[in-house]
Amino acid sequence: MQSFVPPFCPNPGCPFHCPREGWRWKRSGFFARKQLRPARIQRYQCLHCHRTFSTQTFDCTYWLKRPEMLARIFHGSLACSGLRQIAQEIGFAPATVQHQLSRLGRHCLLFQHQLRPTVPAERLVLDGFESFEYSQYFPFHFHVLVGKSSHFFYQFTDSPLRRKGRMTGAQQAHREVLERVLGRPDPKSIEKQVAELLSLALPREGGTWAVHSDDHPAYPRAFRRLLPGIRIEHHVTSSTERRTPRNPLFPVNLVDLLIRHGGANHKRETIAFSKRRQGAIERLAIFQVWRNFMRPYSIRRGKGGPTPAERAGVRAGKLSLQELLSRRLFASQIRLPRLLGEYYGRETPTAALRTNRRHRLSYAF
Repeated sequence: MQSFVPPFCPNPGCPFHCPREGWRWKRSGFFARKQLRPARIQRYQCLHCHRTFSTQTFDCTYWLKRPEMLARIFHGSLACSGLRQIAQEIGFAPATVQHQLSRLGRHCLLFQHQLRPTVPAERLVLDGFESFEYSQYFPFHFHVLVGKSSHFFYQFTDSPLRRKGRMTGAQQAHREVLERVLGRPDPKSIEKQVAELLSLALPREGGTWAVHSDDHPAYPRAFRRLLPGIRIEHHVTSSTERRTPRNPLFPVNLVDLLIRHGGANHKRETIAFSKRRQGAIERLAIFQVWRNFMRPYSIRRGKGGPTPAERAGVRAGKLSLQELLSRRLFASQIRLPRLLGEYYGRETPTAALRTNRRHRLSYAF
Protein backbone atom coordinates (compact mmCIF):
# COMPACT_ATOMS: atom_id res chain seq x y z
CA MET A 1 0.00 0.00 0.00
CA GLN A 2 2.30 2.73 -1.31
CA SER A 3 -0.19 5.55 -0.66
CA PHE A 4 -0.34 4.84 3.09
CA VAL A 5 1.75 7.18 5.27
CA PRO A 6 2.26 6.11 8.90
CA PRO A 7 0.96 8.92 11.14
CA PHE A 8 3.25 8.15 14.11
CA CYS A 9 5.42 5.45 15.65
CA PRO A 10 3.20 2.83 17.32
CA ASN A 11 5.82 2.13 20.00
CA PRO A 12 4.58 3.79 23.25
CA GLY A 13 8.19 4.19 24.38
CA CYS A 14 9.20 6.17 21.32
CA PRO A 15 9.34 10.00 21.58
CA PHE A 16 7.43 10.12 18.27
CA HIS A 17 4.55 7.96 19.48
CA CYS A 18 2.37 11.08 19.38
CA PRO A 19 2.18 12.72 15.93
CA ARG A 20 4.69 15.58 15.60
CA GLU A 21 7.16 16.99 13.13
CA GLY A 22 10.60 15.49 12.74
CA TRP A 23 9.59 11.83 12.74
CA ARG A 24 11.55 9.77 10.21
CA TRP A 25 10.72 6.28 9.01
CA LYS A 26 11.50 3.99 6.11
CA ARG A 27 9.83 1.12 4.29
CA SER A 28 11.18 -2.23 5.42
CA GLY A 29 9.92 -4.97 3.10
CA PHE A 30 6.64 -6.88 3.12
CA PHE A 31 4.99 -9.85 4.71
CA ALA A 32 2.58 -12.17 2.89
CA ARG A 33 -0.92 -13.32 3.83
CA LYS A 34 -2.44 -16.44 2.29
CA GLN A 35 -6.18 -16.01 2.89
CA LEU A 36 -6.77 -12.25 3.02
CA ARG A 37 -6.46 -9.32 0.66
CA PRO A 38 -4.23 -7.49 0.12
CA ALA A 39 -1.89 -10.47 0.05
CA ARG A 40 1.24 -8.34 0.62
CA ILE A 41 1.42 -6.01 3.62
CA GLN A 42 3.96 -3.20 3.66
CA ARG A 43 6.28 -3.06 6.65
CA TYR A 44 8.02 0.02 8.04
CA GLN A 45 10.75 0.90 10.52
CA CYS A 46 10.98 3.88 12.85
CA LEU A 47 14.43 5.46 12.44
CA HIS A 48 14.43 6.70 16.05
CA CYS A 49 13.51 3.65 18.15
CA HIS A 50 14.10 1.13 15.30
CA ARG A 51 10.78 -0.67 16.02
CA THR A 52 9.26 -2.27 12.92
CA PHE A 53 5.53 -2.20 12.18
CA SER A 54 3.14 -2.45 9.25
CA THR A 55 -0.02 -0.91 7.85
CA GLN A 56 -1.97 -3.50 9.86
CA THR A 57 -0.62 -2.03 13.09
CA PHE A 58 -2.97 0.95 12.62
CA ASP A 59 -6.00 -1.20 11.72
CA CYS A 60 -8.75 -2.45 14.05
CA THR A 61 -8.28 -5.93 12.56
CA TYR A 62 -4.67 -6.05 13.77
CA TRP A 63 -3.58 -9.66 14.47
CA LEU A 64 -6.94 -11.11 13.35
CA LYS A 65 -7.09 -14.06 10.97
CA ARG A 66 -10.79 -13.46 10.31
CA PRO A 67 -11.29 -9.68 10.36
CA GLU A 68 -14.90 -9.93 9.16
CA MET A 69 -15.87 -11.42 12.53
CA LEU A 70 -15.75 -8.06 14.33
CA ALA A 71 -18.81 -6.64 12.57
CA ARG A 72 -20.85 -9.79 13.14
CA ILE A 73 -19.92 -9.98 16.81
CA PHE A 74 -20.72 -6.27 17.23
CA HIS A 75 -24.23 -6.72 15.82
CA GLY A 76 -24.77 -9.98 17.70
CA SER A 77 -23.97 -8.39 21.05
CA LEU A 78 -26.73 -5.80 20.42
CA ALA A 79 -29.29 -8.30 19.09
CA CYS A 80 -30.03 -10.05 22.39
CA SER A 81 -27.70 -12.97 21.62
CA GLY A 82 -25.62 -14.86 24.14
CA LEU A 83 -21.98 -15.75 23.52
CA ARG A 84 -22.81 -19.30 22.43
CA GLN A 85 -25.52 -18.10 20.07
CA ILE A 86 -23.13 -15.64 18.43
CA ALA A 87 -20.43 -18.32 18.26
CA GLN A 88 -22.78 -20.84 16.66
CA GLU A 89 -24.03 -18.32 14.10
CA ILE A 90 -20.55 -17.26 12.90
CA GLY A 91 -18.83 -20.62 13.38
CA PHE A 92 -16.31 -19.77 16.12
CA ALA A 93 -15.63 -20.99 19.65
CA PRO A 94 -17.44 -19.09 22.43
CA ALA A 95 -14.07 -18.16 23.95
CA THR A 96 -13.09 -16.47 20.67
CA VAL A 97 -16.31 -14.46 20.70
CA GLN A 98 -15.67 -13.47 24.30
CA HIS A 99 -12.13 -12.27 23.51
CA GLN A 100 -13.29 -10.24 20.51
CA LEU A 101 -16.15 -8.72 22.50
CA SER A 102 -13.54 -7.56 25.01
CA ARG A 103 -11.51 -6.10 22.17
CA LEU A 104 -14.55 -4.25 20.79
CA GLY A 105 -15.47 -3.06 24.28
CA ARG A 106 -12.01 -1.57 24.84
CA HIS A 107 -12.12 0.11 21.44
CA CYS A 108 -15.54 1.60 22.22
CA LEU A 109 -14.32 2.86 25.62
CA LEU A 110 -11.58 4.82 23.85
CA PHE A 111 -13.91 6.03 21.08
CA GLN A 112 -16.54 7.27 23.54
CA HIS A 113 -14.01 9.02 25.77
CA GLN A 114 -12.37 10.71 22.80
CA LEU A 115 -15.64 12.18 21.48
CA ARG A 116 -17.47 12.83 24.74
CA PRO A 117 -18.77 16.35 25.51
CA THR A 118 -16.32 17.85 27.99
CA VAL A 119 -19.02 20.21 29.34
CA PRO A 120 -22.62 18.88 29.25
CA ALA A 121 -24.81 21.73 28.02
CA GLU A 122 -28.09 20.33 29.33
CA ARG A 123 -29.85 18.85 32.33
CA LEU A 124 -28.76 15.35 33.30
CA VAL A 125 -30.77 12.29 34.32
CA LEU A 126 -29.33 9.70 36.69
CA ASP A 127 -30.51 6.17 37.42
CA GLY A 128 -29.29 2.75 38.56
CA PHE A 129 -29.63 -0.33 36.37
CA GLU A 130 -29.46 -3.60 38.32
CA SER A 131 -28.17 -6.92 37.02
CA PHE A 132 -26.02 -9.76 38.35
CA GLU A 133 -22.80 -11.61 37.60
CA TYR A 134 -21.89 -15.27 38.05
CA SER A 135 -25.06 -16.03 40.05
CA GLN A 136 -27.93 -14.18 41.70
CA TYR A 137 -25.87 -14.02 44.90
CA PHE A 138 -23.70 -11.38 43.17
CA PRO A 139 -25.94 -8.50 42.02
CA PHE A 140 -24.49 -5.20 40.87
CA HIS A 141 -25.62 -1.76 39.75
CA PHE A 142 -24.71 0.12 36.63
CA HIS A 143 -25.07 3.84 37.37
CA VAL A 144 -26.18 5.53 34.15
CA LEU A 145 -26.04 9.24 33.29
CA VAL A 146 -28.05 10.52 30.29
CA GLY A 147 -28.74 13.94 28.81
CA LYS A 148 -32.33 15.05 29.34
CA SER A 149 -32.68 16.84 25.99
CA SER A 150 -30.24 14.99 23.75
CA HIS A 151 -30.59 11.47 25.27
CA PHE A 152 -26.79 11.27 25.04
CA PHE A 153 -25.44 8.43 27.22
CA TYR A 154 -22.63 10.29 28.97
CA GLN A 155 -21.07 7.74 31.28
CA PHE A 156 -21.57 4.72 33.51
CA THR A 157 -19.96 3.24 36.59
CA ASP A 158 -20.62 0.02 38.52
CA SER A 159 -21.21 -1.04 42.12
CA PRO A 160 -21.25 -4.57 43.56
CA LEU A 161 -24.29 -5.15 45.80
CA ARG A 162 -25.37 -7.50 48.53
CA ARG A 163 -28.16 -9.87 47.55
CA LYS A 164 -31.45 -8.64 48.94
CA GLY A 165 -35.14 -9.40 48.63
CA ARG A 166 -37.11 -12.47 49.64
CA MET A 167 -34.91 -15.51 50.30
CA THR A 168 -35.46 -18.92 51.83
CA GLY A 169 -33.58 -19.96 54.95
CA ALA A 170 -31.16 -22.03 52.86
CA GLN A 171 -30.48 -19.07 50.57
CA GLN A 172 -29.77 -16.79 53.52
CA ALA A 173 -27.39 -19.36 54.97
CA HIS A 174 -25.59 -19.69 51.64
CA ARG A 175 -25.26 -15.91 51.40
CA GLU A 176 -23.68 -15.83 54.85
CA VAL A 177 -21.17 -18.49 53.83
CA LEU A 178 -20.24 -16.57 50.67
CA GLU A 179 -19.82 -13.31 52.58
CA ARG A 180 -17.67 -15.02 55.21
CA VAL A 181 -15.36 -16.43 52.53
CA LEU A 182 -15.39 -13.65 49.91
CA GLY A 183 -16.25 -10.61 51.98
CA ARG A 184 -19.30 -8.38 51.97
CA PRO A 185 -19.70 -5.68 49.29
CA ASP A 186 -19.04 -2.14 50.43
CA PRO A 187 -22.37 -0.75 51.72
CA LYS A 188 -21.33 2.72 50.49
CA SER A 189 -20.43 1.53 47.00
CA ILE A 190 -23.44 3.20 45.34
CA GLU A 191 -22.66 6.50 47.07
CA LYS A 192 -19.01 6.37 46.00
CA GLN A 193 -19.61 5.26 42.43
CA VAL A 194 -22.35 7.81 41.75
CA ALA A 195 -19.92 10.51 42.89
CA GLU A 196 -17.30 8.97 40.57
CA LEU A 197 -19.84 8.97 37.72
CA LEU A 198 -20.54 12.68 38.05
CA SER A 199 -16.84 13.44 38.45
CA LEU A 200 -16.19 11.71 35.11
CA ALA A 201 -18.95 13.58 33.29
CA LEU A 202 -18.62 17.07 34.78
CA PRO A 203 -15.65 19.44 34.38
CA ARG A 204 -13.34 19.78 37.35
CA GLU A 205 -13.51 23.57 37.06
CA GLY A 206 -16.93 23.41 38.68
CA GLY A 207 -20.31 24.96 38.01
CA THR A 208 -23.96 24.29 38.75
CA TRP A 209 -25.67 21.31 37.14
CA ALA A 210 -29.30 20.20 37.28
CA VAL A 211 -29.62 16.46 37.88
CA HIS A 212 -32.89 14.52 37.82
CA SER A 213 -33.12 11.18 39.61
CA ASP A 214 -35.44 8.99 41.62
CA ASP A 215 -35.59 9.08 45.42
CA HIS A 216 -32.65 6.75 46.11
CA PRO A 217 -31.23 7.79 49.51
CA ALA A 218 -27.58 7.38 48.42
CA TYR A 219 -27.74 10.09 45.76
CA PRO A 220 -27.73 13.17 48.06
CA ARG A 221 -24.79 11.67 49.97
CA ALA A 222 -22.97 11.09 46.67
CA PHE A 223 -23.45 14.74 45.67
CA ARG A 224 -21.78 15.84 48.90
CA ARG A 225 -18.68 13.86 47.89
CA LEU A 226 -18.09 15.99 44.78
CA LEU A 227 -15.44 18.67 44.50
CA PRO A 228 -16.38 21.90 46.32
CA GLY A 229 -16.79 23.83 43.07
CA ILE A 230 -19.39 21.44 41.65
CA ARG A 231 -22.94 22.23 42.78
CA ILE A 232 -25.91 19.98 42.05
CA GLU A 233 -29.51 21.10 41.74
CA HIS A 234 -31.25 17.85 42.60
CA HIS A 235 -34.73 17.23 41.17
CA VAL A 236 -36.40 14.10 42.55
CA THR A 237 -39.10 12.07 40.79
CA SER A 238 -40.63 9.12 42.58
CA SER A 239 -39.71 5.73 41.12
CA THR A 240 -43.39 4.78 41.30
CA GLU A 241 -44.38 7.42 38.72
CA ARG A 242 -45.58 6.10 35.35
CA ARG A 243 -42.65 5.70 32.95
CA THR A 244 -44.10 7.65 30.06
CA PRO A 245 -42.38 10.27 27.84
CA ARG A 246 -43.76 12.94 30.20
CA ASN A 247 -41.78 11.50 33.11
CA PRO A 248 -38.66 13.64 33.77
CA LEU A 249 -36.66 10.39 34.01
CA PHE A 250 -37.81 9.15 30.59
CA PRO A 251 -34.40 9.53 28.83
CA VAL A 252 -32.65 7.23 31.32
CA ASN A 253 -35.64 4.88 31.56
CA LEU A 254 -35.44 4.48 27.78
CA VAL A 255 -31.74 3.64 27.97
CA ASP A 256 -32.47 1.03 30.67
CA LEU A 257 -35.19 -0.45 28.48
CA LEU A 258 -32.89 -0.65 25.45
CA ILE A 259 -30.11 -2.27 27.49
CA ARG A 260 -32.47 -5.04 28.60
CA HIS A 261 -34.03 -5.28 25.15
CA GLY A 262 -30.74 -5.72 23.29
CA GLY A 263 -28.60 -7.51 25.88
CA ALA A 264 -29.30 -11.17 26.59
CA ASN A 265 -27.12 -10.93 29.70
CA HIS A 266 -29.53 -8.47 31.36
CA LYS A 267 -32.85 -10.24 30.86
CA ARG A 268 -34.88 -10.77 34.03
CA GLU A 269 -34.80 -14.56 33.68
CA THR A 270 -31.93 -15.80 31.51
CA ILE A 271 -29.17 -18.37 31.25
CA ALA A 272 -27.06 -15.87 29.27
CA PHE A 273 -26.22 -13.70 32.31
CA SER A 274 -22.72 -12.26 32.56
CA LYS A 275 -20.27 -14.60 34.24
CA ARG A 276 -17.97 -11.65 34.94
CA ARG A 277 -18.86 -8.04 35.65
CA GLN A 278 -15.93 -7.03 33.43
CA GLY A 279 -17.66 -8.69 30.47
CA ALA A 280 -20.87 -6.79 31.23
CA ILE A 281 -18.88 -3.54 31.32
CA GLU A 282 -17.39 -4.21 27.89
CA ARG A 283 -20.77 -5.07 26.37
CA LEU A 284 -22.24 -1.89 27.87
CA ALA A 285 -19.40 0.14 26.33
CA ILE A 286 -20.37 -1.28 22.92
CA PHE A 287 -24.01 -0.40 23.59
CA GLN A 288 -23.00 3.13 24.66
CA VAL A 289 -21.31 3.89 21.32
CA TRP A 290 -24.17 2.31 19.36
CA ARG A 291 -26.77 4.29 21.31
CA ASN A 292 -24.93 7.61 21.08
CA PHE A 293 -23.58 7.58 17.55
CA MET A 294 -25.39 4.95 15.49
CA ARG A 295 -29.04 4.82 16.55
CA PRO A 296 -31.53 7.72 16.26
CA TYR A 297 -32.49 9.08 19.65
CA SER A 298 -36.13 8.19 18.90
CA ILE A 299 -37.76 5.96 16.30
CA ARG A 300 -41.46 6.38 15.53
CA ARG A 301 -43.36 4.84 12.65
CA GLY A 302 -40.14 3.76 10.97
CA LYS A 303 -38.70 7.28 10.71
CA GLY A 304 -35.29 7.88 12.24
CA GLY A 305 -34.21 11.25 13.58
CA PRO A 306 -30.79 12.55 14.59
CA THR A 307 -28.60 10.52 16.89
CA PRO A 308 -28.02 11.59 20.51
CA ALA A 309 -24.48 12.62 19.51
CA GLU A 310 -25.91 14.97 16.85
CA ARG A 311 -28.37 16.47 19.33
CA ALA A 312 -25.56 16.96 21.86
CA GLY A 313 -23.41 18.68 19.22
CA VAL A 314 -20.67 16.05 19.45
CA ARG A 315 -20.68 14.77 15.88
CA ALA A 316 -22.46 15.57 12.62
CA GLY A 317 -24.13 12.62 10.93
CA LYS A 318 -24.76 9.03 11.85
CA LEU A 319 -21.73 6.83 12.52
CA SER A 320 -21.38 3.66 10.46
CA LEU A 321 -19.75 0.51 11.76
CA GLN A 322 -17.16 0.79 9.00
CA GLU A 323 -16.21 4.26 10.32
CA LEU A 324 -16.10 3.02 13.91
CA LEU A 325 -13.68 0.24 12.96
CA SER A 326 -11.76 2.23 10.34
CA ARG A 327 -8.68 2.83 12.49
CA ARG A 328 -7.15 1.54 15.67
CA LEU A 329 -7.17 3.76 18.74
CA PHE A 330 -4.14 3.64 21.03
CA ALA A 331 -4.78 3.75 24.77
CA SER A 332 -1.27 5.16 25.23
CA GLN A 333 -2.36 8.29 23.31
CA ILE A 334 -5.70 8.82 25.09
CA ARG A 335 -5.45 9.77 28.75
CA LEU A 336 -8.19 7.79 30.45
CA PRO A 337 -9.40 8.65 33.97
CA ARG A 338 -8.48 6.12 36.65
CA LEU A 339 -11.76 4.19 36.58
CA LEU A 340 -11.93 4.00 32.78
CA GLY A 341 -8.31 2.88 32.77
CA GLU A 342 -9.31 0.04 35.09
CA TYR A 343 -12.16 -0.88 32.76
CA TYR A 344 -9.77 -0.87 29.80
CA GLY A 345 -7.24 -2.99 31.69
CA ARG A 346 -9.96 -5.50 32.71
CA GLU A 347 -9.25 -4.85 36.38
CA THR A 348 -12.86 -5.21 37.62
CA PRO A 349 -12.81 -8.50 39.55
CA THR A 350 -15.54 -11.08 40.01
CA ALA A 351 -15.23 -12.11 43.65
CA ALA A 352 -16.57 -15.63 43.06
CA LEU A 353 -13.78 -16.48 40.60
CA ARG A 354 -10.21 -17.22 41.62
CA THR A 355 -8.77 -16.07 38.30
CA ASN A 356 -9.64 -12.67 36.83
CA ARG A 357 -7.68 -12.22 33.64
CA ARG A 358 -6.29 -8.70 33.10
CA HIS A 359 -5.49 -7.08 29.78
CA ARG A 360 -1.71 -7.09 29.63
CA LEU A 361 -1.05 -7.77 25.95
CA SER A 362 1.89 -5.85 24.52
CA TYR A 363 0.84 -5.61 20.87
CA ALA A 364 -2.92 -6.19 20.84
CA PHE A 365 -5.40 -3.64 22.13
